[in-house]
Amino acid sequence: QVQLVESGGGLVQAGGSLRLSCAASGSIFDINVMGWYRQAPGKQRELVARIASGGRTNYADSVKGRFTISRDNAKNTVYLQMNSLKPEDTAVYYCSVPLLGFDYWGQGTQVTVSS
Repeated sequence: QVQLVESGGGLVQAGGSLRLSCAASGSIFDINVMGWYRQAPGKQRELVARIASGGRTNYADSVKGRFTISRDNAKNTVYLQMNSLKPEDTAVYYCSVPLLGFDYWGQGTQVTVSS
């Protein structure tokens, strides 16, 4: 079992920044990839960014150059630094960890970007 707890969401004006955090606990010894997804109202959940334990990253095209994913393996925490936020970034952001064939999800944190 893996527990994921996100924090750092909120309301920000367009052009502003937010930093999301996700702390993993439980059976976390074999975690490789950690990722962030988001789901806007009426839309499917989509990948935002993910990072492997060795540091390799990939991003959705819509956030490249604006968002940065990072992790602290000692703290079992993954971060998402979001800069130059746009109203279309408004969504619930979820942390996710795939482990042993199962996808674990956090409870989600709301990010709202006003124009």
